Amino acid sequence: MIDVLVVDDDFRVAEINAKYVGKVPGFRVAARAHSAAQALAAVERGAIDLVLLDHYLPDRTGLELVHRMREQGQGTDVIMITAAGDVATVQQAMRLGALHYLVKPFTFAALRTRLDSYAALRRTVDRVGGRGVTGQEQVDRIFGALRTAPAPSGPGHTAPTADLICDVLYGADHPLSAHEVAARTGLSRSTAQRYLRHLEQAGRLRLSLKYGDTGRPEHRYAWVAS
Repeated sequence: MIDVLVVDDDFRVAEINAKYVGKVPGFRVAARAHSAAQALAAVERGAIDLVLLDHYLPDRTGLELVHRMREQGQGTDVIMITAAGDVATVQQAMRLGALHYLVKPFTFAALRTRLDSYAALRRTVDRVGGRGVTGQEQVDRIFGALRTAPAPSGPGHTAPTADLICDVLYGADHPLSAHEVAARTGLSRSTAQRYLRHLEQAGRLRLSLKYGDTGRPEHRYAWVAS
């Protein structure tokens, strides 16, 4: 479970954002804050994995808060959620290590996309960290987990399942069949095939055909780099 601190000076907006977070599997709201001082105190108490941070706060800006956190050695991850859309603020957020930047107003789907991407990053870091980083491929995988847009979902499809399949295809060194994807994910073959077809139509996967001596060609799928 990923513990989130929601920071916004508007109590109503903070409540809406907190409800959004609570609807995303794997995330829970650990605390809310309405000023930089409250947010810093919550981070210092620990047990916060991710801060959803507004820039316009009554006592200091969100980016000033991030700078203060880094000065104190606080490595808590940050996603900016703010009406500040100017390039200078966006660049400064990047330099301070914000993982995503979401401009208000936004939809639940937009926030969920960022949260799913963040969850994918944590899973990738855990897998690579368990083996130890051994080369450029592992480093690229960590950066790519956050940089790559999460898998699209649609009617009859869920983002976590699509993300699971994308993760398998991303880590594969050759195209996989629906049977192979099903075996690696624990899904049924029919479910894997349905998602693979959906992801291929959305442009996330590349379809190729493998011809054998007899019978119909086997459909095989490969990750499409962003």
